[in-house]
Amino acid sequence: TSVSYMSAPSGHFFEDQLLCSICLEVFTDPVTTPCGHNFCYMCIIQHWNSKAICDCPLCKKQFRTRPELYINTSFSGQQAAKPGEVPCDICTGTKVKALKSCLVCLVSYCQTHLEPHLTVSGLKKHQLMEPVENLEGRMCLKHHKPLELFCQREQTYVCALCSVLEHKNHEVVPLSEECEGKKKKLRKTEAEMQQMIQERRVKIKEIREGLKQEKQAEGLIRDLEEEISELMKRNREKAEGLIRDLEEEISELTKRSSEVKQLFLSEDHLHLLESFSSLKVAPPTKDWTEVSVRPSSYEGTVVRAVAQLEETLSKEVKKMRSQADLKRKQQFAVDVTLDPDTAHPDLILSDDGKQVSDGDMRKDLPDNPKRFSVSVNVLGKKSFSSGKFYFEVQVKGKTKWNLGVSKESIIRKGEITMSPDEGFWTIKLRNGNACFACENHTDVDLSLKSVPEKVGVFVDYEEGLVSFYDVNAAALIYSFTGCCFTDKLLPFFGPCLNDGGKNSAPLIICPVNQTA
Repeated sequence: TSVSYMSAPSGHFFEDQLLCSICLEVFTDPVTTPCGHNFCYMCIIQHWNSKAICDCPLCKKQFRTRPELYINTSFSGQQAAKPGEVPCDICTGTKVKALKSCLVCLVSYCQTHLEPHLTVSGLKKHQLMEPVENLEGRMCLKHHKPLELFCQREQTYVCALCSVLEHKNHEVVPLSEECEGKKKKLRKTEAEMQQMIQERRVKIKEIREGLKQEKQAEGLIRDLEEEISELMKRNREKAEGLIRDLEEEISELTKRSSEVKQLFLSEDHLHLLESFSSLKVAPPTKDWTEVSVRPSSYEGTVVRAVAQLEETLSKEVKKMRSQADLKRKQQFAVDVTLDPDTAHPDLILSDDGKQVSDGDMRKDLPDNPKRFSVSVNVLGKKSFSSGKFYFEVQVKGKTKWNLGVSKESIIRKGEITMSPDEGFWTIKLRNGNACFACENHTDVDLSLKSVPEKVGVFVDYEEGLVSFYDVNAAALIYSFTGCCFTDKLLPFFGPCLNDGGKNSAPLIICPVNQTA
């Protein structure tokens, strides 16, 4: 460790004053004992570890318990300020890194030169801050006081005297208060930037999915080309076989034609008649009338393959768009918890307010105006009156449930009717497999191919839209459109009756997975 030779009465430390009396070397990590003697930290620790009683190796003073050691800043070397660090204004020669700046003295101090500000009563009142350069720029040029206030009317920094003189009737606040306001705006800006980043990540994923679908299409096209090539090869082989057969028949017919000509020219009547009889019983040639070689043998396969390719691509594009749409909605995820003050007395809520099920036993609870009295429902704590919000609920293992949003002003006593006219925008499951949208005066059968295990609920207040998604399939289940919202909206949960244990599974509010 380097050593700074600090000033002493004689002008410098004698060499033996810089040596540890245990190791007889220059101090390494020097510390001071309560009796005032200095040692290397490891030397004194090892000395005490080797003895039953802790004592000072120099004055032999004994300590009942191992005493606290103090770092000796006079002997320990202090490093010079690095580029970009604020140097001490008092140090001569090597400028040590400043620890604090004083707004009264307008001076920056290292650890050693800061000591008076920590011990002298008059200096303790000075305003210290993290070390900064250009302290003069933090002082009012007119009154020579620290600029510790902010004038909101003129958007400028002022001192205490400015606030009672030139800015007497202005709205003046401490710098810390103004900073808090700016930090709120920065937090909003940061949130907006994060939103933009998330949107771009979703867009990147969409493009990558598009490239993935393109590669799949290329694979299907290659398979189709190979199949067409194979069909054409077989067709070519068939055609070549037919040509060989035809050429053989032509050869045979040519031979027979020659025989007929010779017989026709014969003057031997007996030979002609005998030969004519054998000519008639000769084997007939094949009927080639219906035989042809056309692309029709593989046209059907090609058409079917192309249709299959189009169907596959259409499904994949539709799926990709659905996934992208759901990802966009998931960006508006909010933290939803259940409000126990609204829960029907039969319901059991988890301690974290994320799960609800029917307990099949009525609890003795106060019948406050917010609580459902007949229908086994519960609402979310936080209401929404603008913007967009989204949340997800696990419905796996249940045979029936109700889910969606409702007005804050809905009637909660007695039987309720879940419809938009009554302030409810919900879907429901019945009999374990039948899903319905609760429209006005009717339930719309959604005819789903499979029952969702996790449902996403999205609301756009200004657009008047409530949409439900099958999260695992990334598919839209149903949307209420053209809604006119004027009241606060609350998440709505109906786990329905326990049904002898068949419907005991809870509705679970799940964290939203927004990975891009």
